Amino acid sequence: MDVSAQNLRDRLRGMLIAAAATPMTESGEVDPGVVGRYLAGLVSGGAGALAVLAHTGRGPYLDDATRAEVIGRAVALGVPVIAGVGGGGDAAAQARAAAELGADGVLVFPADGDRVALHEEVWRAARLPMIAFDLYTLPCPPATMRALLGHPGVAGLKTALLSDAMGCQRAIALTKEAGRLAITGEDRMFGPSLLWGAEAALVGIAAASVEVTAAVMDAFAGPSLRAFEEASARLDRLASLTFTEPMEGYVQRMLWLAAAEGRIPPSHAHDPYGPPLPGEAALFAQGTLTGR
Repeated sequence: MDVSAQNLRDRLRGMLIAAAATPMTESGEVDPGVVGRYLAGLVSGGAGALAVLAHTGRGPYLDDATRAEVIGRAVALGVPVIAGVGGGGDAAAQARAAAELGADGVLVFPADGDRVALHEEVWRAARLPMIAFDLYTLPCPPATMRALLGHPGVAGLKTALLSDAMGCQRAIALTKEAGRLAITGEDRMFGPSLLWGAEAALVGIAAASVEVTAAVMDAFAGPSLRAFEEASARLDRLASLTFTEPMEGYVQRMLWLAAAEGRIPPSHAHDPYGPPLPGEAALFAQGTLTGR
């Protein structure tokens, strides 16, 4: 395992990494100032690190200039920054750009084809520690996962299997056996995934109401089972409203929630790349869905 991957693994252990959205207008325009203030609010609210341009941040849809602005604003906050790469774009080139901008690592989107070769290409291009990604839309076969976890540049693996409890448990176990960081991305199995052995969290549920997610992490590290139970219940109530069918609509819901909380202006609470959600906007605009 490369020393850079070891260092990132150890730095992120026990940390909440907010999978940040990218605030934008209805036409997809991104204001760097809005992004910077939004990301700063996530950090002050309890996120110890930021994952930008991941699925929640709509990274695969954004042009290189916008990606650079988002990464730059995140890096300026002085916390660890993980940049999403791939998902349709040139993952190696995106990783190289992220390295030049000061990102600490990359989250490699799953893809059809040879995933191990993809990670090797990204590693050779940037030499940035990598987080592998087991996503419910393209689950990683166990043999491939073992190979990925044996790559010297892989610091950890994020599991986001949505409702596959056994798959999540298997991924966590394989990751820890390989000496890598087991990262939960399980917005709908958050508390259980910590009990199954996840050692950090990288979740879209922390794109707004980040304090609700941070409270679960804090309670899990503390001595009170009742505090963990209560914090988990609050987060589950929030997740049941935001991570629901159509599942791809969660990005829009989190943006609406961020606007209701005053984190971003309503003019930048749009996800042009998600499904239509008729009738839901008014509910989130009430600002009563924080789970607190």
